[in-house]
Amino acid sequence: MEKYKVTLSAEERAQLDAIVSKGSHQSQKVLNALILLNCDISVDQPRRPCEEVAQVLHVSTRKVERVKKRFVEEGLDVALNKQPAERKYEYKVDGDLEAQLIAMSCGAPPEGHARWSLRLLARRVVELEYVDQISYETVRRAPKKNELKPWAKDGWVIPPQGNAEFVAAMENVLDVYRRPYDAAHPVVCMDETPRQLIRQTRDSVPAAPGRPAREDYEYERCGVCNVFMANEPLAGRRITKVTERKTRVDWAHFLQDIAGSYPDAQRITLVMDNLNTHSAASLYEAFEPEQAKALWDRFEFVYTPKHGSWLNMAEIELNVMVGQCLNRRIDSIETVRTEVAAWQIRRDNLKAKIDWQFTTADARIKLRRLYPTIGS
Repeated sequence: MEKYKVTLSAEERAQLDAIVSKGSHQSQKVLNALILLNCDISVDQPRRPCEEVAQVLHVSTRKVERVKKRFVEEGLDVALNKQPAERKYEYKVDGDLEAQLIAMSCGAPPEGHARWSLRLLARRVVELEYVDQISYETVRRAPKKNELKPWAKDGWVIPPQGNAEFVAAMENVLDVYRRPYDAAHPVVCMDETPRQLIRQTRDSVPAAPGRPAREDYEYERCGVCNVFMANEPLAGRRITKVTERKTRVDWAHFLQDIAGSYPDAQRITLVMDNLNTHSAASLYEAFEPEQAKALWDRFEFVYTPKHGSWLNMAEIELNVMVGQCLNRRIDSIETVRTEVAAWQIRRDNLKAKIDWQFTTADARIKLRRLYPTIGS
């Protein structure tokens, strides 16, 4: 039994005949008119089922049913033009509830939860009797409207505010970066990163059209290694070394490698973070006093402030190296050394430089909150 039956008046049928006979209407409007004319039961003609009408007009049966439904429930104009009557929605999230949702989203989550979720917020406002019931999809509008993502968290280096030692060290580094290129006094940045050595326990499935490569979640840990990185941003060159550990002696020997790479330089300015291994004392633990003092005299040490590692341009090179070379499972330190050396050669051949744009003048404006407030 048909749920919706089309019964056209003489006036409505004349209007539909006019639409069908004239070619000045949109194709969908003409199609809807044909559906209504063929489904009309008010005329003396055999009744055509929806399946037959759909087959003749090359449309789906659901399309025929939708047009009939619109005609029965909302009238001829809506059936022809697909313009439903204006709907009035009752919004459950008014200004007060939206303010409560924003406040909760920015606050601490309940005990036992790492962060707020939409479902958790929905349950919470019901528990607090702000509303009788509400769906998490309705709750979604408030954070989205205010560009809040309570479930997201970014790792960030947060510098101390109003710290004179921080800004002094920062401005010192920024002044060093303003120096022009000088082969006799190169500016070199240095950093290191630990890497896990990981072995596959099962063979990976290679990529195929329409399917990404697949790697089993199971792996075997084979220890760790350390990658030293030194780069001269203005010259587009870098020095790398892969070691088993990251001790004072390892750092001292890497410093010796840097000095050996600049045999004609009078003094090398070395920008690095202030780790306990990054000191002149490490040289005396690795070399005889005469050799340690001679090596120390080759360098000018410039330290980035604590929580200011973003000032070290060697971090940029390390991130590039990890993303291009080491972002995969490697199970031996020998392979790491081979891959890092190949990456360094290619990177040096490209003469990839770093165009540092952030200056002391920029810092005094954009990072004004970090500077101490001077009393009047």
